[in-house]
Formats: sequence, structure tokens, C-alpha cells
Amino acid sequence: MTNLPEHAGTPGAPEMRAGDADRERVAQVLRDAAGEGRLTLAELDERLDAVYAAKTYADLEPITRDLPAAGTAAPPVPATGADWRPVEGAPSWRIGIGIMSGFQRSGVWNVPRRFSAFAFWGGGKIDLREARFDEGQVTIRALAIMGGFEIIVPDDITVHVKGLGIMGGFDQRASGPGVPGSPTVVVKGLAFWGGVGVKRRKSSRQKKRRKELDSD
Repeated sequence: MTNLPEHAGTPGAPEMRAGDADRERVAQVLRDAAGEGRLTLAELDERLDAVYAAKTYADLEPITRDLPAAGTAAPPVPATGADWRPVEGAPSWRIGIGIMSGFQRSGVWNVPRRFSAFAFWGGGKIDLREARFDEGQVTIRALAIMGGFEIIVPDDITVHVKGLGIMGGFDQRASGPGVPGSPTVVVKGLAFWGGVGVKRRKSSRQKKRRKELDSD
């Protein structure tokens, strides 16, 4: 049996008849997308009409073709109470450049699926402790030439550091799992005569939670 893409929510052969449960799974994908701002209300209504009129899996598949695959949506609120979902109105940057200068990305900001950082005789600080995440996995590509980056991540998220250091350093000690349901941050890139340091630190949310537990 041939499976359709995960985001369609329709695990059957295209010519097979769809059931009510199949249509409802696709409808929920659309509702979630509208809640994340990926669809307007008018688009949601139009696509829901198409969902409930669909007779086969082939009819359902195109309806979610332009939406993220399962597992790439913004992270939900896990059992720990942490909320990594994007904040409406918060700033969002896709790039940071430090050429004989520096940049800083910190505070509450929405991290996109891909963030690129470049430093030449300069550097930058990327602080994710109070950040929110557009999707469940984000990738930071860092290129440091005779420069450096400091990347700070909260210690309850999953981190994979895969960069390479040539006559420089690319600290991979921060790699490790986070709490269930946490987003994943992948740090890639190259440090040539430079360095990329990735450190885990507690966020203000974690510190507040710790104080509440200690006071109980």
C-alpha cells in the first residue's frame, strides 16, 4: 500500500475511498494552519468545503500540499508548561552579519526555520533563552572567518551541533536532548581562524519555575 505525504493525514492508496476520520484529520491540519496564520479564514472555509466533499485520498492530498509536513509545525506547549510558540508582533530575523563589527539577537523574538550568521573580523551573539520558534526544528548556519559567535540556548531544548573548526573552534559540547515536546536547534557551519561557542543556560522561565518549586 502506497502512503501519501504525512502532512496530508491520509495513510492510504490514492484511489481508495476516504472515510469520515480521514476527512477530519485533514480538517484539523487546516484548522491548525489557520491558527498559526498560514491560512486566512476565507481560505480555511474554502479548503474545509473541499475536505468534506472529498471522496478519495487523492482528493484530500492536494488540499494540504502547500502546508508544512507533520512534525515541522510550531512546537506545542509541553507538559512542563513551557511555551515555545511564536509571539504575534515579536521581531524576527533571518540573518546576522558582523563585518569588523558585531550584532546581537536576544530577548523575545521569533526564530525562523533557518537563520544565517556571518562574521569577518567581527562577531555576533545569538541568544535563544527567551526566543520562540516558528517551527519544531530550526537550523542556524554560522560562518566565522577570523571572527566568532556566541550562541546561547535554554538547557531544556534539543541541540545538535555539527559545525567544523579549521584553525579555530566549533564547540559541540552543548549537543544533547531536551525535554519531551521541546523544539530542536541544529547549529551548522564553519569556523576558520575563528570560533563558534554554543552554551546552555537557564531561561528566565526556568528560573521562575525553579523558585516556585523551591517555595512549595
